[in-house]
Amino acid sequence: MSIQENYNAIKSSLPQHVELVAVSKTHPVSVIQEVYDLGQRVFGENKVQELTEKYPLLPKDIKWHLIGHLQTNKVKYIAEFIDTIQSVDSEKLIREINKEAGKHNRKIKVLLQVKIAEEETKFGLEAEEAKGLYEKYLSSEFPNILINGLMGMATFTDDKNQVKKEFLNLKRLFDELNKLHPLETLSMGMSDDFPIAIECGANSVRVGSAIFGRRDYSK
Repeated sequence: MSIQENYNAIKSSLPQHVELVAVSKTHPVSVIQEVYDLGQRVFGENKVQELTEKYPLLPKDIKWHLIGHLQTNKVKYIAEFIDTIQSVDSEKLIREINKEAGKHNRKIKVLLQVKIAEEETKFGLEAEEAKGLYEKYLSSEFPNILINGLMGMATFTDDKNQVKKEFLNLKRLFDELNKLHPLETLSMGMSDDFPIAIECGANSVRVGSAIFGRRDYSK
């Protein structure tokens, strides 16, 4: 299937309330432009360097989401234009984003990345850490930040019950924090598991290979 067919199939399969973040990491600007021309406005990138290279070459109404692990020393390169940082996994990082956002006189939307997978390689906050950070935010400790919701990545496994269990754990935490102060975004699910994520309450999904195909532009 072509990228257009892939994109249209994904869009038509999503409930109206679910936001699609098209994960464009490692794909060239020409391909991102193609998906933009189909109507997509929210794109996700993993690496700061790649994002800063693409940003000047593409339309300025794109809402860029950083979804990969972010080092504190890289925040300054994206603070001026990033829409949402989905991968906030430490208090040190949120303080740096708050500082850099202040320099540009703007509020940056962030999602707290919570560790829900059983794999050791995944980044993320423990549930209690996320709760503590949200409480600090509500006491106005980070004035240039807007904590918009939570993000999580399930274990990479064929065991759908395990994936479902992990997503439901994040949904429970989302509901708990939502009682303290309303949150907007629950970002769960990627190309292989987004239907399960939506079933478990996700209202934002990060889809790359199911739209763009596997990444091979060497031919």
